[in-house]
Amino acid sequence: MTRTAKSWIASATLGLAALILAQPASAAGELKIYNWFDYMPQELLDKFAKENDVKVTMDTYDSNETLLARLKAGVKGYDIAVPGDYMVAILIQEGLLEKVEPNQMSNFKNVKKDIVDVYFDSGRHYSMPYQYGTTSFMVDSTVYSGNIDTLGILFNPPAELKGKVNVLKDVNEVVNAALRYLGFPRCNSDPAQLKQVNDLLIASKPNWLSFNSDGAKEVLVSGDAAAGMIWNGFGLRARQEKASLKFAYPKEGLTMFMDNIVVLKGAPNVENAKKFMNFMMQPENAAALTNFAMYTAGVEGTGPFLSDVLKAAPEVNPPAGATKPELVPPCDPKVVKLYDQIWTNLLK
Repeated sequence: MTRTAKSWIASATLGLAALILAQPASAAGELKIYNWFDYMPQELLDKFAKENDVKVTMDTYDSNETLLARLKAGVKGYDIAVPGDYMVAILIQEGLLEKVEPNQMSNFKNVKKDIVDVYFDSGRHYSMPYQYGTTSFMVDSTVYSGNIDTLGILFNPPAELKGKVNVLKDVNEVVNAALRYLGFPRCNSDPAQLKQVNDLLIASKPNWLSFNSDGAKEVLVSGDAAAGMIWNGFGLRARQEKASLKFAYPKEGLTMFMDNIVVLKGAPNVENAKKFMNFMMQPENAAALTNFAMYTAGVEGTGPFLSDVLKAAPEVNPPAGATKPELVPPCDPKVVKLYDQIWTNLLK
């Protein structure tokens, strides 16, 4: 081989190396998920990784507000997040999501028809349903055996529960529960009514043990708390560990939440994120998630794959006559500011 030929090959090799080094640092075979704590079975992530030859990593957060704050602070590198219904609306408004058109994916046909035209993403241009459920509370029946289907358990607890109540560390869940207890509308900016909410929360605080979201199940199972706010799927899992726990359907009402998979703006692995969305709209995979998280899947056809526990559990099968839960849309900035003032005052 001539020196000229060797020089050409060497130059070509260097050029190819430079081209490779110039490619984006994020490999095509990655997916980075930002999700709620304890909300996805590792086996399902492993299945997706194997089927698609993708390395999957996941970090967690403890509230919709934490997710929003981190994204607005400029956190990058995640592909997928799992915000609640009202937070999807906020993220769309803030320009923080990719419009990936889940409604055009092959498995979108499995999505339940009544949750396609939702208030936060009508037609599902940005999001697909993950799990939905309710926020209420549980009571240990060995500590208190009276009627628990009232928010009075949280805000005016019987003697047996005083000092033994855990509330979620979540401004919207707590303020909305207080508004319901007082008979006031949500997204409320009425000064007189919000003063009553503030007074109620301050008066209730001495009866509470803690503000805890990520340990909401554990404090009930351990017996540290005898009553506590909890999401219904977490509640079912808590009762499996402690049979004396009872889930409440308060007469004043309760919140319905609908969590969703979205692709974050600037996601480094958009195509893998879209594949994951489509993967999670397969009934068998949605059922595997439901069997772990124990809420309700947003796709049809999961029945044959669901555990018998879910089919009979009171936490996901409300009794006849139970008050219908409500989705609460995002409040306007004025209301958010007022709620934050109440919350800051409460946490002092």
